[in-house]
Amino acid sequence: MKQWLLVLLMVCTYAISFAQTKQPPSIKDSEHEPVKYIGERQTDTKFYDGALPHVVGAHHYQAFRANRENPPTDDPVGWTYNHQPYLCYWNGQFYYQFLSNVIEEHNPPGRTSLMTSKDGRTWSKPEVIFPIYSLPEIVIPGKIYLPAGTTSVMHQRMGFYIAPNGRLLTLAFYGFSASANNSPNSGNGIGRVVREVKEDGTFGPVYFIRYNRHAGFNELNTNFPFYKASADEGFVEACDALLADKLKTLQWWEEDRGEDGFYVMDPSKVDGAFNFTYNMTTSKGAGKAFAYYFRPDGVTVGLWKNQYAALSPDSGKSWTPMAITPTIIDVGAKTWGQLGKDGKYLLAYNHNKDRERYPTVLVTSDDGYEFDNMLSMQGEVPVCRYFGNAKGWGSQYIRGILPGNGTPPGDYAYIVYSMNKEDMWITRNQLPIRGTVDEYIEEDFDDAATEADLKLWNLYVPKWAPISIEEGEDDKCLQLSDKEPYDYALAERVFPISKKISVEFDLVPKQSDTGRLEIDITNMIGVRPVQLVLDDAGNVQAVNGNTTVNLATYTTGSKLTFKLTVDTEAGKYSVSLNDKEVLKDADFAADVDELQRIVFRTGEYRGIFAGIHWTDHKDMPNSSDPVKEAVYQLDNVVIDKM
Repeated sequence: MKQWLLVLLMVCTYAISFAQTKQPPSIKDSEHEPVKYIGERQTDTKFYDGALPHVVGAHHYQAFRANRENPPTDDPVGWTYNHQPYLCYWNGQFYYQFLSNVIEEHNPPGRTSLMTSKDGRTWSKPEVIFPIYSLPEIVIPGKIYLPAGTTSVMHQRMGFYIAPNGRLLTLAFYGFSASANNSPNSGNGIGRVVREVKEDGTFGPVYFIRYNRHAGFNELNTNFPFYKASADEGFVEACDALLADKLKTLQWWEEDRGEDGFYVMDPSKVDGAFNFTYNMTTSKGAGKAFAYYFRPDGVTVGLWKNQYAALSPDSGKSWTPMAITPTIIDVGAKTWGQLGKDGKYLLAYNHNKDRERYPTVLVTSDDGYEFDNMLSMQGEVPVCRYFGNAKGWGSQYIRGILPGNGTPPGDYAYIVYSMNKEDMWITRNQLPIRGTVDEYIEEDFDDAATEADLKLWNLYVPKWAPISIEEGEDDKCLQLSDKEPYDYALAERVFPISKKISVEFDLVPKQSDTGRLEIDITNMIGVRPVQLVLDDAGNVQAVNGNTTVNLATYTTGSKLTFKLTVDTEAGKYSVSLNDKEVLKDADFAADVDELQRIVFRTGEYRGIFAGIHWTDHKDMPNSSDPVKEAVYQLDNVVIDKM
C-alpha cells in the first residue's frame, strides 16, 4: 500500500511540475519553425559585442594559446590553426578536445588533442590523442588515387561519449583534402576513430569504429584495426552502445554520408523543406554540426549549421522535415542548445546579419521553442596573430556538454569555442542567464578565495593576462596582470540601470613605465561616456568631451583612491583622486541616458569592428613572446545611486 501511495505521489508531483512548466506547441504546430527568436534586440554589427547587454557573471578563460615559435607542447613548431572544440565532464574532471592543423583549414597534416581541468579555469597542456595519419598508396578505381605519404586532416562533429557502462570514449574523423571534391566532410574520407580515456589519465589504443566503406576504405587499407578486434570487452561494449544510439551518431553523418541504412535520416535531402528560402544555403549546407536538446514535452529539437532545425517525437528515431529558422542567424558557425540546471533553455550562436563570427549571443526560453532576451556572452575579438586560410575572426563553433556527457558542479552553463580558429576558450556562464542586477556594488574581495567566486563579475582571462585574487597592501584585492602583446585582461561589473551614480575604487599599479589600464563607465549597450586611463608614462588621464586631459601622475606601488560622480541628465562627471578634486564637471565623451556597468581593462578599447578579415590579414610580429608584464591591484569598489 505504501509503495502505491509513493508512486501516486510521484505521479502527482510530476503532473503538477509539468502543468507549471510552459509547454511548447505540438510538433504539427512547430515543425515549420522548430525554434524561433521572438525578441526585439538585434546585433549592431559595428560592434564586436553587438551593442547588446552582457550576460552577467560570464567568466571567459583561454584554455590554449597558439604559439608558433615557442609552442606549449613538445613540437618543434607550434600549430596555429586550432578549432572545433568539444567538452565533457567525467569522474570529477573536464575533458576538452580540439583539432589542429599547422597553419590553416584543411591543409594537412592534421591531428586532435585533449586537455583536462579540475575546475574549468586552469588546463593541462594538450596531449595528442589522434596523431598525424599518413596513408599508404591508395588506389580505388573510379574514386580516389592518393600517393603514398599523403597525410590526413581531422574533421569531426563529435568528441566524447560516456557509455552506459561508465567508459569514456573520445572520437575523431580522419579525412583528407586532396582536391575540392575531397574535403574532409564530403563523405570521401577514411573513417571515424575511437579510443578510451582511462581514469588514470592514459588512453587505450586507437581503433576505427566506422569506416567510410562506400568511399573504399576498410580493414585492409587503413592504419588502425576495427574496434571489434579489441580484447577489452568493456571497451567493445561501450562502442556497441554508441553505435546503437541513433541520436548520438547522427552527429557523424556530415563526414560519413553513408547510404547503408546506418543513419535514420539523410539531412542533405532537403527538397521540400519548410521555409527553404535562405539564399546562402544549398543542400550541401544541410546536415552539418548536429546538436540537440529535449523540450519539456519530450520532443527532441535537432539543430544544424546554416539555420536548419527539425523535431523528433521518439528520441531521434524519426524526424520532421528539416526547416530553416529565419530568426536564428547562425552565420554558418554552429548553433548550440541546452537545458540549464535552472530549468531554462539557452541557445548560443553568432547572431550577425553580415555573417561575421561575432558576437556569441545567448538567448533563453521557458519552453525550448520561443527564445528571447538576447545578450552578448562573448563580445571580445582579439587580433588574429597568425595568418591562415579560412581563419574567420571571432568566437565560433560553439559547443557545450551534450546530454549524457556529464554534469559539472555548480549553477553554471559551460560553453567552449575557438577564437579566430587559433586559440581555444571556455566560458562559465552563471545561471540563471540574465543581463541586469538589482543591487548596487560594495566589493572588497575579502570573501573570495579565487576569482571564480566573483559570480557577478564578468572576467576575460587570456593565458598571458591572468586575473586572480591576491593579498594586497591591506587585504585581498583583484589583480589584473598582462604580458600579452595582442590581448588584455578585463574585469567588468554590472550595476542597476541608473541616471546618477557615485563611484569609488582603489587602484595600486605595480609599475609606472609600462602597461595601460583603462576604466570605462558605460550604458547597457557599451557606450562609454566616462573614460579614465593609467598610461605607460605614469599619467592618470580622463576624456573630457573630445579631449584627453592629464589629471595627475602616479608612481610604482602608489595607492590611488578614485571617487567619481556621474550624472547622465547633465552629461557631466567629476573625479577626485586621493581626496583631491582633479576634474570637475567634465563633459561626457558620448551621450547616454543611463549607466549600467564599469569596466577595468589592461589595454586599449577595441570594441568597434576594425573591418579586417582573414583574407587581408598577415602574421602579427612578435606574437610568440610576452612583453614586459604590467600588474594592477583593484580593491574597495563601491557604486551607489545618487
